[in-house]
Amino acid sequence: MTETALPPSRLTLGPVLFNWRPEAMRDFYFRVADEMDVDTVCVGEVVCSKRSPFFAPMVPEVIARLAAAGKEVVLSSLALIMSGREIAEARDLAATDGWLVEANDVSVAAMMSGRPFAVGPLVNVYNEGTLAALEAMGAIRVCLPAELDAATIGALARTAGAEIEIQAFGRLPLAISARCYAARARNLAKDGCQYVCADDPDGMEVDTLDNDAFLAVNGTQTMSYHYLDLLAEMDGLRAAGVRRFRLWPQQVDMVAVAALYRGVLAGTLAVAEAQTRLAALCPGVDFANGYLHGREGCAMVESDA
Repeated sequence: MTETALPPSRLTLGPVLFNWRPEAMRDFYFRVADEMDVDTVCVGEVVCSKRSPFFAPMVPEVIARLAAAGKEVVLSSLALIMSGREIAEARDLAATDGWLVEANDVSVAAMMSGRPFAVGPLVNVYNEGTLAALEAMGAIRVCLPAELDAATIGALARTAGAEIEIQAFGRLPLAISARCYAARARNLAKDGCQYVCADDPDGMEVDTLDNDAFLAVNGTQTMSYHYLDLLAEMDGLRAAGVRRFRLWPQQVDMVAVAALYRGVLAGTLAVAEAQTRLAALCPGVDFANGYLHGREGCAMVESDA
């Protein structure tokens, strides 16, 4: 019996979630344009609007460089919109012509209604009804939240008209808050935060009272302590209807990380070898894939692949 070939899959580089120095962020995206084997690159401030003015002057040049390199550019919105200024900025983003916008807040999806847009993983798409409602508004791509297991992802992919994307590498964005944890940890008020989140370019790790690694904090955002690794699960997810895999930028060689995921998707690199190389690229990092297997998110379920 001839094996059915899996459909082609695409790699997405998610937006940088951390407060990196503007020059470092620019140079990162330039290297992505020149060297990284990904199909789509998301650009935009998702976590805290106070960070936006520092990188904003560099965004046009970054977008031009990415587009010239043949990358699809997606403009990502904030995940929590609270002030009048943030509403105005979201409306400006939603009115952008020529680029696909990724809504990370449902209000941005409403602003985009009637035009094609993407949905980011911080919008809670947990069932077919929500997915259908977003598709009716114009969603053509949906990156699902981190907590879904493989059976739920498959059920959504079977009914989806939109392209389904899942997160496959990096610290998972779990929640967003009005309170800035990074400032509070340093006895600072949010309004006078002094941008201390920049001191933790890969997130501030948080332990339990028993000194067990638990979560990571990125300003107002709660993230997983572990890095997600779905190298071993991608073929099964592709067969279930997933068409895109998202890599989150971290303080590691992301060009090399993307090459590993591309190699596994292309069938030119064995999963076990890719995981060995990934561990070498991320020294000291604990990996997890528990949510996909219906377990606690911090679990790592070994695969026979």
